[in-house]
Order: sequence, then structure tokens, then C-alpha cells
Amino acid sequence: MAKQYLMGIDGGTQSTKVIIVDEHGHTIAQASENLQPMHTTADGVAEHPDDDLFDSLISTIKKALEQFDGEPEEIRAIGLGSIRYCRCLLQKNGTLAQPVISWMDNRIASAYEHHNPNVAYVTATTGYLMGRLTNNFTDTIANCIGQWPIDAEKWQAIDDPSTLQTHGITKSMMYALKMPGEIGGYLSQEISQLTGLPAGIPVAHTANDKAVEALGAGLQDQSTVLLSLGTYIASMVIGKNYIASAQSFWTNMACEPYQYLYESNGIRRGMWTVSWLKSLLGEELVQHAEEHNLSLENYLNKVASKVSVGSDGLMCILDWLAPPNQPHKKGMFIGFDQRHSYPHIYRSILEGIALTMYNHTSDMIHELGIAPKELVVTGGGSHSDLFMQILADTFNMPAYRTENDSIAGLGASIAAAVASKVYPSFSEAIKHMVHRSTTFYPVKDNVNRYQKINIAYRNLIQESDTILKHLHDAYEGI
Repeated sequence: MAKQYLMGIDGGTQSTKVIIVDEHGHTIAQASENLQPMHTTADGVAEHPDDDLFDSLISTIKKALEQFDGEPEEIRAIGLGSIRYCRCLLQKNGTLAQPVISWMDNRIASAYEHHNPNVAYVTATTGYLMGRLTNNFTDTIANCIGQWPIDAEKWQAIDDPSTLQTHGITKSMMYALKMPGEIGGYLSQEISQLTGLPAGIPVAHTANDKAVEALGAGLQDQSTVLLSLGTYIASMVIGKNYIASAQSFWTNMACEPYQYLYESNGIRRGMWTVSWLKSLLGEELVQHAEEHNLSLENYLNKVASKVSVGSDGLMCILDWLAPPNQPHKKGMFIGFDQRHSYPHIYRSILEGIALTMYNHTSDMIHELGIAPKELVVTGGGSHSDLFMQILADTFNMPAYRTENDSIAGLGASIAAAVASKVYPSFSEAIKHMVHRSTTFYPVKDNVNRYQKINIAYRNLIQESDTILKHLHDAYEGI
């Protein structure tokens, strides 16, 4: 039987990743490239400079092919996943009219305003990249929720003129919408020459980045909660009904048509906080890591594992990026004394993430009336044994990671497998392509300790809000 491979694209906020897997989901080749630093301003602008998303994608595809031992012709299809909640303003030929507006930009909270006469289309990153790869102007409906006139319950665009006007766009500004697992176009000759991939390979649509992660993690029923550790951290449970009026979660479109993800409140700039700490520590951390022949994060995990549960009283609140509707929010550490050093700070960040997400997840599953039995963890933080144990202990349930390092890339590959008929359905593809790795089990004494700490942690967040509001009002007056 001829070999067949699938390529998965995972476009993120901080990097672009590409993997090539076989039909069993095992990674054969992978590559990544960091994106350029975001262009930001004090008044809330956050843009990807130049044509960074597209340029990094071309470069990363080439890097992945250099590692690939097979023939490019054996790649059956490409699954395209990318960041959600970004806004791409495009010219008539599908190229950028101006830099991509990040989901962290304050303008995303408002409807599009048409000021640039060169803008012909307003798309998500998935539509923009699909157009560049195939010259076919289509986008996935499952990445257009929120900023575009979409009926998420019916999985279709809304043509009503008043709804279009509310979103600030016309129907002609939107790309044609496709379902996840459908072919959006075929790789163009131009991209073939740039990358080394054969022209004509089908490129499949996926969904929004969190939904693609959920697919790659194999989420299929409500016995499992997914915790996604990315620049934005959220927990998710799969569902079959669109729930519009939830209090502690929101309903997101899944990567399988007519399925949904119930997504908890999250942490903005979540795992980015670890990058912030590494940068803050600078050369001292680099020197210590080199002395132990470890990467920076492996060294931090090593030294922080010697810190007691609860970081000797140090607590971290993770509001490094305030939500637009709560501008007073700030990140903070509280509880310092003479015992504390950077291993305590690092561990307190991990514990702050774990406690915050445990509380958000508890609120969500209580409102849904379900009782999940296990936690699957994705993202770079899942590589840390220390963090996985902290999560198992705070959630008081087994926590496992999957075999594949690039979960969103695998999810994109699964969508490509369905689109190209390698497998007849998403469930069949998941059964053959998603494999569990290490499971971490709760330690009873740690569970009890974290439950006591969490009482103080919840109160701390509530009480500090009052102080932060006063501080915000004071600084706003200066």
C-alpha cells in the first residue's frame, strides 16, 4: 500500500508551526518559526508587522519538507489552522492592505470601520492564508464567529442588511464560507515554487485555533476536559447544543460541523507570562541553565520542583493583559518574604494558572451539570512534569498529555484526512490518529493543600479588585 501523509498548519500568536504526519497521526517531520515581535502602542494597538503570518508560513513549510524523508507527492492534503479573533484587511488580489490586527488589539472589540479605500475584503487569518495558498477566496465559518455576521446555531452566514451594517461590512467583503473538513482550494503553482510542495494539493479548512486543538486532543464527549495552555489559556468541553446565555462559559464552534465547544473564562497572555519571567531574569537564568546543561524552562522546572506546594505563601494573579471591559485589572504577586527567589516566582505563576483555571472550569461544569473524570492538557506547558502534577493536584483528577507535541497541527491534519477521504469521518480519524502519552495522578496531600490555598486565592482576587479599581482611577486622573 502506498504511503500517505498529511500536513498540518498551526498558525499561532507567537509562532508558526507545521507538521507532517502519517495516517496514524505519528509525526514524521515538524518545524516552527517565531513570529516577529508584535507592534503595540499604549492606546491598545497590537499588529503583526509586515506580512509576518504568510512569510513565516512559507519558511516553515520549507523547513518541514527539509526534514521529511518521504516524497512531497505522498502528502495527500494540507489542513490550515490559524489564530482566531484577528482581523485581516485585504486588497482585491487577496494580499494585505495593512498589517494583520491581532486579537489583543482594542479595535477587535468594535465593529470594523471602513477608512482605508484599498480594503476590499475583511477576513480571519484562516481566510487570508487560504487565499494566499490557493488563490481561492474561501474561509472557514468556524473561525468567523463574533466579528462576522454568522448564525452559529445554524452554521450559516446572515444576509440581513441590518446585521451586516452592525458588523461594519458588506456581503461582498466576506470570503465564501466553508465547513471544517472541507477543501477550501488547491495549492497554487506560485506557492509550489516557493515551498517545494506539488501544485494541486488540496488545502482543507479547519476552525478556530482552540477548536483545532480540541480536535487534535481527541475531545469527543463530556467525560474529558481540555485545558489549552497557550498565549490565551482556556478550558473546554465538547457539546451538541448551542448555548447562548451561559454565565461562566461561551459557546464556540467546534472543528466538526454542528458540534460545539463550551469554553470557560480564560487567562489572556497566560503562558506568555513564563516568557516574561525568563526575559526578566535575563543572563542570570541563562548562566544557571547552561551550568546544568538544560534549557531555560527545564531548568526552571527543576529548581521549582524543590519548592513546596503553595510556593511558601507566594501567590500570583495572572492579569498581565486586562480585558477591554475591565481595564483596571493588573497582574500581581503577593506574599513575598525573605525565603522567596525566582524558583518561587516561577512556581507561583504555574500555581496561579492552575488555580485560576480550576475555578473557571468548576464554574463551567457546574453550570453545564456535568462531572468530567479526567483532564487532557495541550500546549507548551504540558511538556513540564511539574506543571502536569500541579494541574492533577489542583483539579483533583488524572491529567494526561497526548503523544503528539503539536496538538493543533495534529487537529489540522485530522481535518485534512477527512477532507481527502483518508478517513470517512472525524471520529474514525480521531480513533486512528490521536494517542495518549503520560498520565499524572493526584497526590492526596497536595490536593488537600491546594483546596485550602484556593479559598484564600478566590478571596484575594475579589478583594484586590477593589484596590486595583482605586489605583486605575488615580492613574487615569494624572
